[in-house]
Amino acid sequence: GHTPASRLGLAACRWLRTPATPGTRLDLRGIFPPLTTPFTAQGEVDYSRLEENLHRYATAPFRGFVVQGSSGEYAYLTPQERLAVVSRVRQAVPRDKLLLAGSGCESTQGTIAMTVGMAEAGADAALVVTPCYYRGAMTSAALIHHYSQVADASPIPVVLYSVPANTGLELPLEAVLTLSQHPNIAGLKDSGGDITRLGLIVHKTRTEEFQVLVGSAGFLLAGYAIGACGGVCALANVLGAPLCQLERLCQEGRWQEAQALQFRLIEPNAAVTRKFGIPALKQAMEWFGYHGGPCRAPLRPLSEAQLEELRRDFSINGWL
Repeated sequence: GHTPASRLGLAACRWLRTPATPGTRLDLRGIFPPLTTPFTAQGEVDYSRLEENLHRYATAPFRGFVVQGSSGEYAYLTPQERLAVVSRVRQAVPRDKLLLAGSGCESTQGTIAMTVGMAEAGADAALVVTPCYYRGAMTSAALIHHYSQVADASPIPVVLYSVPANTGLELPLEAVLTLSQHPNIAGLKDSGGDITRLGLIVHKTRTEEFQVLVGSAGFLLAGYAIGACGGVCALANVLGAPLCQLERLCQEGRWQEAQALQFRLIEPNAAVTRKFGIPALKQAMEWFGYHGGPCRAPLRPLSEAQLEELRRDFSINGWL
């Protein structure tokens, strides 16, 4: 059961993805910061600070922005807040910047509704995280069914999102390969860091118009080396220009310079992701002149010892 609108959306996407018209399909090549969500002292979403961050990010050559990814604390926002943030970002960002909006919910029905809402709020594509609460039941078959239903109903292209560090669930290889054939599934954001798996996905989807985005700055060079098209990297909220520089070095085949830069990004990246998470990402943003600010509870601010270690991870690599 499709509404005419969703049929029209699918037809448009099929048309966009026709190889005969190069350059018109969704082009995910480039670096995307997964935006953080600033909060006021009272714990409300601070839209003016969000817009100030976007104004500063306008100077970096980003391909676009991910809104409501893991770095955006989307799990702590109400559905209304999630839609409002996407809408405000779309208003503040030029049309040529792609907007990928996290629309994943636990149920297929909820995800479809949120995806349609994100499209109406101005998103160019939906980033859909694996449902994971009933993890034991999330077989390849269940996930293929979930994503196929969402992609069938979505008026915008869908990007699969595997983030095992947060979900405890990796989107199985066979599910990715099956879903890569869907006309409205544009690619995958993979934050797992298994470069063998990523290489195999790139290799096995060569004949599809399927794009692989690296989900972390720690293996960005490795991702480019095996044919990924870009990255959605938390660290881009802080060190956007160096990540865009790394992208350029890889594109130009300047691998030694790229390697030297990649090495300097590994420790700061680990600090703001695996090690200390979003409180550290927001703290680092403050050091670099952005609005990071507090997280929503139950996330806690860093301790003094953690703060020192975070500062060290940036300073020993020459960033602070």
